[in-house]
Amino acid sequence: MSADFPIADAHQHFWDIGTNYHPWLCDEPPIPFRYGDYRAIRRRYLPDDYFADVGSHSVVKTVYVEAEWNPADPIGESRYVSRLRRETNFPTVMVAQAWLDRDDCAAVLEQQAAFDFVRSVRHKPRANASPNDAAPGGMTDSKWRAGFARLSPLGLRFDLQTPWWHLADAARLARDFPDTSIILNHTGLPSDRSAAALAGWQRALATLAICPNAMIKISGLGQAGQAWTVAANRGVVLTAIEAFGVERTMFASNFPVDSLCATFDTIFSGFRTIVSDFSASEQRALFHDNAVRIYAME
Repeated sequence: MSADFPIADAHQHFWDIGTNYHPWLCDEPPIPFRYGDYRAIRRRYLPDDYFADVGSHSVVKTVYVEAEWNPADPIGESRYVSRLRRETNFPTVMVAQAWLDRDDCAAVLEQQAAFDFVRSVRHKPRANASPNDAAPGGMTDSKWRAGFARLSPLGLRFDLQTPWWHLADAARLARDFPDTSIILNHTGLPSDRSAAALAGWQRALATLAICPNAMIKISGLGQAGQAWTVAANRGVVLTAIEAFGVERTMFASNFPVDSLCATFDTIFSGFRTIVSDFSASEQRALFHDNAVRIYAME
């Protein structure tokens, strides 16, 4: 593929922390984070900054994903993104913030769905710290599930960010709500690359992938203190594609967060190398067409 092959980046963020409040970016001390020290991204990051990072890659559409904006004002983030779109034409669509287990869930979802560029919402459900903890996760909470049940009537998808050891709960959710698309973020977070952990991650992906309303975004593959390389990530990328199939898989940058691990060019050139043996139509689906279809970007 040439550098002008179109990309619909399925997961990216903008923020202006001098103007808007994102607790994890503004408060001290920084929170624990899977990539380690993230002070380098605690700065203004807007479309001009993003496209400077994109460089020669032909990004034509993007999906803005909620960036943990002030949880007391989830609609404020959507209003901010609306202004960005008027001023810059980006992002193309948005995954908005919503708290499915809050008392104001119904009102917030209705307001988010009223923005014509909002396609999905994200609420990271309560998760256990390790696969050794068998306690139920947040996706099993009755109030959380009641909020989830409100998505389909409003035409909203759900972006799911959770560790892989909760994907059995996600599969039950997908089966119980077959009319709601569930889009797994950051490849199911395979941060531990030990053989045992990768085997557990692969089994968990397969459990969710059985559900036809589940999709996956390949991103967030950085490892603290290690370079992002094709060798380190080839197996993870190909396993994810094999589980979900080309038609339910998307590539995404997670910028600027993944700039902590690699440049945009390193990541997307790496993706291109990993799938270089795929057909041209399959490559275009992974880099562009699937995101456009799944997030209704046309």
